[in-house]
Amino acid sequence: MNTENSADWQKRLEIPGRVSFLEGQGDLSVINVNTEWSTAEIFLHGGHVAQFQKRNEPPLLFLSQFSRYDQGHSIRGGIPIILPWFGARDGQPSHGYARIKDWDLKEICSSVNGGTSLRFQLPDYPEAGSPMPFSADYLVTVSDTLELQLVVTNKSSEENLVFENCLHTYFAVGDIAAVTIAGLKGAVYEDKVEDFAQKTEADDVIRVGSEVDRVYLDTTAPVEILDPSLGRKIRVEKDGSASTVVWNPWIAKARQMPDFGNDEYLQMVCVESGNVARNKLILPPGKTSVLTVRLSSAPLG
Repeated sequence: MNTENSADWQKRLEIPGRVSFLEGQGDLSVINVNTEWSTAEIFLHGGHVAQFQKRNEPPLLFLSQFSRYDQGHSIRGGIPIILPWFGARDGQPSHGYARIKDWDLKEICSSVNGGTSLRFQLPDYPEAGSPMPFSADYLVTVSDTLELQLVVTNKSSEENLVFENCLHTYFAVGDIAAVTIAGLKGAVYEDKVEDFAQKTEADDVIRVGSEVDRVYLDTTAPVEILDPSLGRKIRVEKDGSASTVVWNPWIAKARQMPDFGNDEYLQMVCVESGNVARNKLILPPGKTSVLTVRLSSAPLG
């Protein structure tokens, strides 16, 4: 962890008018980013991008009013970092430990075009083994778009690193009943609602009218979320990702989650980019993988 005095370290990294440090909910450290086009809020806890909003637009990301803000729990909404495994694992935190650990902020850079980039790093944690078999850096670039890069390097000189990664993005929508999701026609997916039944997406667009929990495999295509209620189209572009996950808990599951409002399923949908299930990554010694996700929005024409 950073041994420099916290106040001095923050003062050194702050960029007046662009990047400031605050005490967020639950006394968690939060970074506010302000650009010509947009604002963002990033917690050190989980390296978690909690908010991104373009000027004169509704927030791009959904954040639950009931989210927990404490050590040991992931923030409900925004963009949790799923690493080094996806889903449940006996005796271990669901979706890995990266989303519930504090990340170190290493660097802040401003680009000539007005964007701001922040580089985070996951410190060594006992859960990962000692020493941790990989390094993980996370680069967040805020401008008129939101770009995320998760960089994982296998530190071993002898053994492969087998892992899953995913940026579990919660998008804010006006009314889920009116939303369509395009870009996945023809993709094979595992339907977790039906005991991981393997299916092929036959429809041009996906509509959500019940619980949806699907892992689309072997797909690198961009995905668009068309939201007539907000008059907005969200585009999810990705590199270094072979899986796309689509999730909405719907009524029953929403009521089972203590950190999620009973009716909040109506205002969100997750479209997640990563490498999970049979698309898990096998990284040779000394090699690096890069998962890049670019999120943009435009009026729905």
